[in-house]
Amino acid sequence: MMRAIVITKPGGPEVLQVQERPVPVPLPHQVLVKVKAAGINRPDVFQRKGNYAAPNGVPADIPGLEIAGTIEQCGADVSQWKTGEAVCALLAGGGYAEYAVVDARHCLPVPKGWSFPEAASLPETVFTVWHNVFQRGQLKAGEGLLVHGGSSGFGITAIQLAKAFGAMVFTTAGSEAKCKACLELGADKCINYKTTDFAEALKGERVDVVLDMVGGDYTAKNLNLLHADGRLVFINAMQGAKAEINALQLMQKRLTITGSTLRPRDAAFKANLADEIKDKVWPLLQTVNFKPIIYKLFPLTDAAQAHALMESSEHIGKIILTID
Repeated sequence: MMRAIVITKPGGPEVLQVQERPVPVPLPHQVLVKVKAAGINRPDVFQRKGNYAAPNGVPADIPGLEIAGTIEQCGADVSQWKTGEAVCALLAGGGYAEYAVVDARHCLPVPKGWSFPEAASLPETVFTVWHNVFQRGQLKAGEGLLVHGGSSGFGITAIQLAKAFGAMVFTTAGSEAKCKACLELGADKCINYKTTDFAEALKGERVDVVLDMVGGDYTAKNLNLLHADGRLVFINAMQGAKAEINALQLMQKRLTITGSTLRPRDAAFKANLADEIKDKVWPLLQTVNFKPIIYKLFPLTDAAQAHALMESSEHIGKIILTID
């Protein structure tokens, strides 16, 4: 048996409770990971509230999309990993537990010199940012990227990767402390959206790609800011999924509006994404071009407090659960 954090019913953080569950058994293509750390992400909060159902084949009541730990057992068809190896992995759920099963192709080695909590901060954010900013958004060296929510887990990852690949980076954040953190990570400009209209502050800057998790009335401002042939990429719409757009503006500026959700994508897509990330991103993690930003660690049993902190939006960077 193992301890797991279970969503006992839809609701606030208090519905997360520790329960005993059987240790999962890996299928032939999977590995069983002894979890040392698990990342907290917004989709976990949505799932806890009953607004984001887990895909088929994934524990419906155990959240958690990213983990780091050691391989405890390999499925019969797994040849690329060995028992005892340290990995971090992207999951579709089930990460808030002492053990988790994951498709072996969705694992990556823990970067040399990184702790398990640091490694657990990577998969959900790096996979999401790489796909949306660099694959869908086609960001190139010399172009400008605007990242909303620059101090979030996705934001700190987007800032650092975009700078590492030679882009200019503009961000928004909700306090001067958060703006300072974004600038320290390499952002060229950060706007406190609570005191300044980002659309006015960025007039005259070249913005080729916008990574947006806000939606709502940000949409028109984003489209106005975008340079010709610009790309607006949605990864969330926390302030509203509906917005008015000017079709004539899209045509005149040749703009592209796109976006994605990673969790429901099929296993082969995620495996291909992992291969590209290992080739393009993982080498950067051994340099000064990228560093993990961990705001606070919580023991697994304090998952409710970790969720409350996530919902407060006070944090800068990642919130991580640790397991002894």
